[in-house]
Amino acid sequence: MFLIPKVFLFTPPFTQLNTPYPATAYLKGFLNTKNIDCAQADLGIEVILSIFSKSGLKHLFSLESGVEKTDNSLRIHSLQEEYIQTIDIAIEFLQGKCPNFAYQIAGRRFLPEASRFKHVEDLQWAFGTLGHQDKAKYIATLYLEDIADYIKECIDEHFGFSRYAERLGRCAHSFDELCEALHQKPTYIDEILFEQIARHLNTQKPDLVCISVPFPGNVYSAFRAAQYIKQYDSSIRIAMGGGFANTELRSLSDARVFEFFDFITLDDGEAPLIHILEYLAAKRPIDLLKRTFVLINNEVQYINNSLEPDYKQNQLGTPFYADLPLNRYISAVEIINPMHKLWSDGRWNKLTMAHGCYWGKCTFCDISLDYIQRYEPLTAAYLCDQVEQIIAETNERSFHFVDEAAPPSLMKAFALELIKRRINISWWTNIRFEKSFTEDLCYLLKYSGCIAVSGGLEVASDRLLSLIEKESV
Repeated sequence: MFLIPKVFLFTPPFTQLNTPYPATAYLKGFLNTKNIDCAQADLGIEVILSIFSKSGLKHLFSLESGVEKTDNSLRIHSLQEEYIQTIDIAIEFLQGKCPNFAYQIAGRRFLPEASRFKHVEDLQWAFGTLGHQDKAKYIATLYLEDIADYIKECIDEHFGFSRYAERLGRCAHSFDELCEALHQKPTYIDEILFEQIARHLNTQKPDLVCISVPFPGNVYSAFRAAQYIKQYDSSIRIAMGGGFANTELRSLSDARVFEFFDFITLDDGEAPLIHILEYLAAKRPIDLLKRTFVLINNEVQYINNSLEPDYKQNQLGTPFYADLPLNRYISAVEIINPMHKLWSDGRWNKLTMAHGCYWGKCTFCDISLDYIQRYEPLTAAYLCDQVEQIIAETNERSFHFVDEAAPPSLMKAFALELIKRRINISWWTNIRFEKSFTEDLCYLLKYSGCIAVSGGLEVASDRLLSLIEKESV
């Protein structure tokens, strides 16, 4: 009898403060269909909440950095008691737990202020006399950014809410700079990350840890986490996947990477993950893995010999969010812009209407990548089934469809199915601007609960559009 290894999935710091990045939720939903024991965590929000707490700030302000403080850092340090006494309330407010504090925060006498407030916009113009909640969220966000500036200036130069050590992650052509940083003494942020990892490892006792690395700003923390796990228990195997690997590690050849990871997978992770689990359970030889880098005889090898196809989209199950700390995410208002606010304010269940892009012609996009090239839409009925399941699990009715460009025909069918089933949700997505979005379709989408769409213009010149063989709309 073969024992399937226990899996622990996590996203390293930092992506978003307001909602979990969906990769681990997608994988856990898939593993649930296979009855594979699996847990997930968002270490980004866990580390942030550990730092931005009363005990966290007490420890932060007690640290001696050895660097000369700027006037701004000196001001924040001199106001440390005000920060320590207000941080828990500010965080709870941004978590939606004490909304009536909006009046005190919006009055700008409750929270201490530093350089982020110097060039604050006309709040009366932006929020009027009634927008106390949004005004207070904006002020509380500036307050957190002041503390983040202090951390960056005095404690950890790489710190950022969503781009931690991003410069190191962007050096994909060479591992040298990142490797050098990983052999330095762990930073203040690293130590907090290690505490969170140890807590999960003690509880979960996994055989395989899978780290999703979507962006360059997650890379350093991913390697630091893997380094710590190897020291914690060398028997735990570690895999990396996600957007960073898919785009930046397709030609991986540096064996030093495998001091930290045992497997690095490309593109859709479901089939490669099942193959790795079967390999670890002695049910599959290593030379029959799928889209996976491994180290064999001290040489990096890319193995893609499996004859088994990828799973169809309707075989992947429904993303599972219920075991993430959904009530602990922070709704921030970073800039006074209604569309940008959707990215950072409020929690969204993330879903996908279709695998790949129905258009696939944009010159700025690498359309050779599988997640763009292979277009496979779901049905409107299946999408609504997923929506209903997620509402039942999370009690949340807000959805962001994270497609590169949602197909207009499927958006129409989905809207009609929502109306038919009387499913009440708020949803938004990303689109390609085109003629299919008639006035009637826009009214239908609005009636179904669509509150916004985001899109970009590749070029605004008919002449250039003609040269790159694209329509003008």
